[in-house]
Amino acid sequence: MHAMQYAITLPADYDMGIIRKRVADKGHLLDDHPGLGLKAYLVRERGQDGAPVNEYAPFYLWRTPEGMNSFLWGPGFRGLGADFGRPVVRHWLGTGLSRGPFRGTPVTATRHVERLPENTDPAEAVEAAVGALPDHPALHTAAVAVDPSRWELLRFALWAGPAPAGEPGTRYRVLHLSAPELDRLPAGRHW
Repeated sequence: MHAMQYAITLPADYDMGIIRKRVADKGHLLDDHPGLGLKAYLVRERGQDGAPVNEYAPFYLWRTPEGMNSFLWGPGFRGLGADFGRPVVRHWLGTGLSRGPFRGTPVTATRHVERLPENTDPAEAVEAAVGALPDHPALHTAAVAVDPSRWELLRFALWAGPAPAGEPGTRYRVLHLSAPELDRLPAGRHW
């Protein structure tokens, strides 16, 4: 599993209805994309849920690198780049996945990234993060991943409603979820 995200920060007065329409018109195009576990079409709107900015920030869990590559080098990502400029694409190696009991369409997401201190054993930190994947009735899917170039640990979760109190991280609204191969991503530890 590979996790991937890019964020497009938009002007404070940007009409986020444009993004909502874009997702409504094009979101279904990845509903059957080979190799894609899930794509959560995420937004933050300035002044809502503590967001300081307007942002479009899709998040992906890829089952195969071929699926990820066919997206990045394909027409969808090229179209995004033509409309907004080419964004920096963050990438993490998946280390764990949990499927929650909620199987409907999630409405919110949380993403928490933390740098692993130099004196921390990365294997122990990853093991602890995978062991602490949330277990909550409103959980749809949660993942843990690592960027070894920065030694950053990523925790991502999709929720049926507002994220539970105390859940750390940046909060997003989910406009659409494409999940063609989510059931083919292995649950639990990925090593």
